[in-house]
Amino acid sequence: MEKQAVTGFGMTKDGKEAHLYILENKNGMKAYVSDFGATLVRLFVPDKEGNLIDVVHGYDDPAGYTRGTEGFGATVGRNANRIGKAEFELNGVHYDLEKNDNGNNLHSGLDYYQKRLWEVKEYEADHIALILHSPDGDQGYPGALDMNVTYMLDDDNTLNIHYEAVPDQDTIINMTNHSYFNLNGHDSGTVLGHKVTINADAFTPADEESIPTGEIRSVEGTPMDFRAGKVLGDEIDADYEPVRFGNGYDHNWVLKNEGRFDKVAEAESDKSGIVMEVYTDLPGVQMYTGNFLNNEPGKDGVSYARRSAVCFETQYYPDAIHHENFPQPVCRKGEKYDTRTAYRFLTR
Repeated sequence: MEKQAVTGFGMTKDGKEAHLYILENKNGMKAYVSDFGATLVRLFVPDKEGNLIDVVHGYDDPAGYTRGTEGFGATVGRNANRIGKAEFELNGVHYDLEKNDNGNNLHSGLDYYQKRLWEVKEYEADHIALILHSPDGDQGYPGALDMNVTYMLDDDNTLNIHYEAVPDQDTIINMTNHSYFNLNGHDSGTVLGHKVTINADAFTPADEESIPTGEIRSVEGTPMDFRAGKVLGDEIDADYEPVRFGNGYDHNWVLKNEGRFDKVAEAESDKSGIVMEVYTDLPGVQMYTGNFLNNEPGKDGVSYARRSAVCFETQYYPDAIHHENFPQPVCRKGEKYDTRTAYRFLTR
């Protein structure tokens, strides 16, 4: 294994220098993580021939991430996904959030965690630990906290992501990673030939603005049933209201892990032989098939077309704070928010 490697990544809009930190394992797999946004910029994975392929969308520099609105590789917080009407009540106090998505709040508004420079706490060849101070009132949320995110690349070809924080007031915390995966290579076109499996008997239908109705609906007999594995393109344009509303797949599945860290999903490429397993201890996963990508200019001169990647955003369900029947994303004062997600790669 090579020793740790740091490279310059360019300047932020406020004149600070960002860096890329390279993690590498004994198999040659490499993850490039930037302190700008605690972002996963590149992920080189061996294919069935042993060639290293970059399987995530991204940009060449901080300017791309500052300009971009897609969340490539992003560490999303303080609350990922949507909160209806951009408001909530906690302990009898009303909080207003930024309305940045049809009058709702998406990924905590435009002052994103992923567009800030994080501090690197620790860096070795196999892991990097980053920290961001989020003050009381940040993005409209109560309570100050230090969000800690650690990426670790092990010799089992698993990229582990660990989130830790202790708020000084009751607040909402719901972190996710928003990497866009194309297991044939980030520059290889659509993922409609990828086969996906999700270990979920139900999902949370949403309205036309992607706000859950509160229903937990069985996937049985619907295009949302991925229990036995299904090629993404088979039913992505089915005449089924949730799929029409999402312009494809952009929904939360109700996982069966019951709070245990467990395998919850899998994606299998149709060309490279790469298989990605998704593990988490969180109760939900948002699978998003890049339905709103529109030739987004990305790294290496690549333009990312519609449905050129698939995201597996592990999470508390969207708008959970407004639905008592959903697992709640409230973290109490002095309690530790502590959750893990991992992406493991193999070939078939």
